[in-house]
Amino acid sequence: MKRDLRLGVNIDHVATIRNARGGGHPDPVHAAKAAEAAGADGITAHLREDRRHISDDDITNLMAAIRVPLNLEMAATEEMLGIALRHKPHAACIVPEKRQERTTEGGLDAAGGVDQLAPYVTALKDAGIRVSLFIEPDRGQLEAAVKLRAPVVELHTGAYCEAKGEERERQFRRIDEAARTAEELKLECHAGHGLTFDTVGAVAAIPTIIELNIGHFLIGEAIFGGLESAIKRMRALMDKARAEAGGERSA
Repeated sequence: MKRDLRLGVNIDHVATIRNARGGGHPDPVHAAKAAEAAGADGITAHLREDRRHISDDDITNLMAAIRVPLNLEMAATEEMLGIALRHKPHAACIVPEKRQERTTEGGLDAAGGVDQLAPYVTALKDAGIRVSLFIEPDRGQLEAAVKLRAPVVELHTGAYCEAKGEERERQFRRIDEAARTAEELKLECHAGHGLTFDTVGAVAAIPTIIELNIGHFLIGEAIFGGLESAIKRMRALMDKARAEAGGERSA
């Protein structure tokens, strides 16, 4: 079966650079539009409680400026729910969030937080927003997503990307098994966090994953060769891996 593989580009760290000095440059909206031009299928932005990178105005401006879908990463809080319901992005991905972390350190504990998460999932779905849960590649977490009636999961690939040797192989097997289990459970499966030119191929080749969300690495590479070049190279690596696995991206 031929399957599409989408690329979502996270533009959070363009805002991180802007905020380091203040002012309006570099503009995350400019980055989002460049990502569109380079072939991104969607834009991801994480509005954190402490507004360390993306701001409320950025979300407003992105909603007005981009043509591809916006995926709003958000914590399960009343404040973030209100913002999501006001803007109504195409998608909202519920993620864990701690003020002291540098970046999202792991997946959401959906299995341990079904009662707490359920009202947020329901409210977002009722507003016509596609809901995903950012989780570890674990069957218990996948089953919790089914219980919550979240239609999409995004598997955390950070441990795989950071591991070496046999441990990387073990972490990859976890992702592969979870992605196949997701399809059995009728969940749409995405993946992301820490993916690079070197690590994306194996994940892109998993046939039951249909979207990868990549940000920090692409913004870092943009310093040396430009954002559009980095995205086009990532897109080409993804497509090559999927084609060689027998699931070439549709035109």
